Amino acid sequence: MTMNNVVDGWFSEKSKLWPGQAMSLQVEEVLFHERSKYQDVMVFKSKTYGNVLVLDGAIQCTERDEFSYQEMITHLPLNCHPNPTNVLVIGAGDGGVIREVVKHPRVEKVIQCEIDEKVIEVSKKYLQYMSKGYDSDKLEQHIGDGFAFMNKHKKQFDVIITDSSDPEGPAEALFEEPYYQLMKEALKPGGIICTQGECVWLHMDLIKKMHKFCRRLYKVVDYAYCTIPTYPSGQIGFMLCSTSPDTNFREPIHKWTNEEKKKLELRYYNADVHRASFALPEFARKALEDDEDED
Repeated sequence: MTMNNVVDGWFSEKSKLWPGQAMSLQVEEVLFHERSKYQDVMVFKSKTYGNVLVLDGAIQCTERDEFSYQEMITHLPLNCHPNPTNVLVIGAGDGGVIREVVKHPRVEKVIQCEIDEKVIEVSKKYLQYMSKGYDSDKLEQHIGDGFAFMNKHKKQFDVIITDSSDPEGPAEALFEEPYYQLMKEALKPGGIICTQGECVWLHMDLIKKMHKFCRRLYKVVDYAYCTIPTYPSGQIGFMLCSTSPDTNFREPIHKWTNEEKKKLELRYYNADVHRASFALPEFARKALEDDEDED
């Protein structure tokens, strides 16, 4: 239970996915704690990171640093597609990715498929800046399983973004090959996907495995990352795949002026950060290169 992670006024994020280490935040007040149909849901007010959403003991977002992840998982793929008018988002119950997608000038419609309605409800109450995209006319919401939804909607989307929690419990299947095949089938020709890609400091074996099966399924596959203080080891990655051989993820098609970035309220993403996010530390670059050499 999540409350067992709060000791002497400090929340500590412990998991078998990052053994021997824990991220700790000082708790001022627990604002919400309840078990939904699917998972343990908690929100607490921290001393220095604002409100914090925790699912099954793992930090999902904090008000202080959430924007780096939300902006990157959204604008990396959207700015590499020539015309991303129709977008599907799987997960993202906290609303952060939805906020970023609906403000993209080329997006006309976004469908969100989130299995746990309680996460949406709690985020609307306690993470209001993150969830403000829920008011957009561009958004259509489906509460239910992403697998079932995509099985019924083939060749419909320009971009699919999967904002999942870590690969245990209900999210485990989202890191396996059948899910990536299903996303491919739900894309229009030339479509792009972007998924939460874990951390090179902790999950290189998983990333390498995913990279390998993605290269079997898609024409172009690449891996990027961003920094974010409250995710395990301060970093999280993104697996990007395209059905078009002409896609170059490392060079954005759509670039914004400083005035446009200000209007879009961007605080992390820009064209230079986009390009730099694919420059991996040598051990990670070599691991993925070795994977390509094995083919």
